[in-house]
Amino acid sequence: MTLFERLVELGDDRAVLFTVLDGEDAGTKLLALENGETVGDGPAELVAQAPDLLRSGRSRQLELEGRRVFAEVYGPPPRLFVYGAVDTAEALCAAAKLLGWTTIVADARAKFVTAERLPSADRLIVAWPEEAFAEAAPDHATAVVILTHDEKFDVPALQAALAGDAFYVGAIGSRRTQDRRRERLLEAGLDESALARIAGPAGLDIGADSIGETAVSILSEILATRAGRAGGPLRESKQRIHAGAS
Repeated sequence: MTLFERLVELGDDRAVLFTVLDGEDAGTKLLALENGETVGDGPAELVAQAPDLLRSGRSRQLELEGRRVFAEVYGPPPRLFVYGAVDTAEALCAAAKLLGWTTIVADARAKFVTAERLPSADRLIVAWPEEAFAEAAPDHATAVVILTHDEKFDVPALQAALAGDAFYVGAIGSRRTQDRRRERLLEAGLDESALARIAGPAGLDIGADSIGETAVSILSEILATRAGRAGGPLRESKQRIHAGAS
């Protein structure tokens, strides 16, 4: 199978297509799949760059050992997995859909998990946290947001989220609520390094005062996290404006 035939058949597989633009091996290409498969005549050492590129989800130009290489990332869109079918869940899904993301909402309360209440969700799951996370299987391209205000939901949901590889784990609630959750999670056996992954209260400090503004605040923090940015004003940033720029 040729490189381009394999590229066409990727489906939901993730891969990076490396093209050497100049320097040694100019014009060669290498397709590196997440499962370790490779196709093409490009330098084999390029494969080592694939994991970080796949996690970032962003194509970019690289300078590697005297070569200028363009790395093009392929794969399904990022996912937003929300536990807690409240109004903010729909606002988050609607905003994420504008970015082309896949959206999932789960809750144990079936009367809240309906297409009428959550029209922007691509998938609805009626299940308690452990079962919902097992079914959704959040991976490194998934952002998780916990919107419940009940310990019987949010503590097991956070335990399940932190046991996985989601690139973002956020939880709403006041600082007092966050402190109580932290105590419960420590009692449940989680350590400080795991708790440090929780963005709580979730969102950037934009003075959000409505459901829509709260959704924008949370999604903005998710985007900043995925890009490895702090989320502050651009005028104060020393980095390039566009995260994928070389």
